[in-house]
Amino acid sequence: METTQSSKSFEQEIERLIQISKDKPLLPESFIPWATELEDHFELMPKTLLSLYGHELFNKMTSEQKRELARAEIAQVMYSYAWSEELACLFFFRYVSSLENITSAECRYVLKEAEEECRHMQMFSMAVKKLNVDPLPPRRLHRFAAWFATRFLPSDIMFMSVLGIELVTDVYGTELRQQPNIYPVLAKISQLHNIEEGRHIHFTELLLKRYTEKAGLFRRSVYSIVVCLNIYFMRTMYVRKEIFRKIGLDPNIYYKPAYAGLKQKFSEHCLERATEFVGQWNGFNWFTRIIWRKLLKAKV
Repeated sequence: METTQSSKSFEQEIERLIQISKDKPLLPESFIPWATELEDHFELMPKTLLSLYGHELFNKMTSEQKRELARAEIAQVMYSYAWSEELACLFFFRYVSSLENITSAECRYVLKEAEEECRHMQMFSMAVKKLNVDPLPPRRLHRFAAWFATRFLPSDIMFMSVLGIELVTDVYGTELRQQPNIYPVLAKISQLHNIEEGRHIHFTELLLKRYTEKAGLFRRSVYSIVVCLNIYFMRTMYVRKEIFRKIGLDPNIYYKPAYAGLKQKFSEHCLERATEFVGQWNGFNWFTRIIWRKLLKAKV
């Protein structure tokens, strides 16, 4: 009886999310002020997340190099968002094809989420074009991991993967909007993404309860590590050696401090929501804490 009531409550909540998406669609073509020129006085990256900001090497860079670093890093972030949305959609279509009832609220919402994620892909690709940057593609290891995951990993693991990345991108968007004088195109992109990702996160958290509530110690540990690895996976796409070479800096000098700087800033500003989520279902134990601290410098 309790399971039936829980299932009914889940369906009702998902129907509500579907209705919101229908009633209040956000179209990047009209929501984003694409005509706004990228003028020099606009900020491109929050200081809280710019890799070298605060390091002594940053003070040795010219104003142009600082701006080009911010431009390259935010373009890399936007590119990685578009790529992660693509991977999520590949999984969503695989998941929907496994459902027997295509009229269920769950099935229809996953399709609605895929529709919104496709718009996000277009939005992020337009942002990269507006920034006039050639982003760096994923490394071979990234591409292999993505190929394997979207084809072979079970649904619970994949939903954990998607949610882990969504929780971090949501925080990134908030940091962007809070940066004074941020480029309006980036601010509105972040606003749109925050609104729609908020619904996606809520849906995925509801869906994952069917797995986490029954999970034992081993399964909870696996889920925790999956979330951690996916966040680490995405973060390693943001700072690349080639960026420094392109803006006239020696990557042998600048790359490692930049990588370490982002790792520290990421730990301070981007992990709270993810660690709260994992803590809700007791995903931290002595073993998983070691992994979170080692890879992400998480305060767990």
